[in-house]
Amino acid sequence: MPNLIVIVLFAALLLFFIVPVIWLLLAPTKTANELIHDNPLSFGSLANLGAAWRHLITFQDHALLVWLRNSAVYSIGALVVTLATSVPAGYALALTKFRGRKTLLVITLVVMIMPTATLVLPIFLELNQFGLIGTIWSVILPFSFYPFGVYLVYIYFATTLPREILAAARIDGCSEWQLFTRIALPLAKPVAALVAFFSFVGNWNNFFLPYLVLPNSDQFPIQVGLNQLLSSTPSFNPVAGAGLNITSPELALAIIIAIVPVLVLFLFSQRALVSGMLAGATKG
Repeated sequence: MPNLIVIVLFAALLLFFIVPVIWLLLAPTKTANELIHDNPLSFGSLANLGAAWRHLITFQDHALLVWLRNSAVYSIGALVVTLATSVPAGYALALTKFRGRKTLLVITLVVMIMPTATLVLPIFLELNQFGLIGTIWSVILPFSFYPFGVYLVYIYFATTLPREILAAARIDGCSEWQLFTRIALPLAKPVAALVAFFSFVGNWNNFFLPYLVLPNSDQFPIQVGLNQLLSSTPSFNPVAGAGLNITSPELALAIIIAIVPVLVLFLFSQRALVSGMLAGATKG
């Protein structure tokens, strides 16, 4: 009986999660009419896939490629700033003593558990005050604010880095900066890779903030661009009209393209991710 329950649950999960993915992968191989009337899990044709690709790429003068480029610029730019700030901040919270350290740690934890949407309005007002709305920095700077990354680095250094190594280095005359750059930083590669992955994925998939701060289509990242594609698809937006060349199969293809960079990153960084996740599991 327990085995039967497990099989039923597994089948239900398979049906709920895997079938939509299969449908999404097959949808660009069909026409809009075939997508509605044919078997949902049937393969259309490579000719339909090629036509969907051509229509999608030519939409608004290659807007999809511009959105992908923008997403890469925003995500990688914010990632560089995130690593440059999260790793030193986590190290300082874990291994140095200064006035207000515990207060900063509490603030980091509180901000980390707050829903991201709650910070959008104050961030928007702050960016507007400094005249950054509509610029690249209106996306990169908020993306770089990553308290979860600080907390990950804090946990890593607090549980993994032996204090004896730091004490011996201090006796040998190393300054705090030398301790960080020559000892702590080389040992932080696993957790830095973990922070980099989560930061990049979060930045790539972020929709709400870029949607608010970027006024022009040629500034959109891919997630905001997908929303514009959705509003330009007559089957989802009847008032869009029928002459925009965007149909449901092309929209499905755009979604697949938006997912591919994150999927590729995950496939090529699995070892680093596992190493980072296990780095703080045992105390050195």
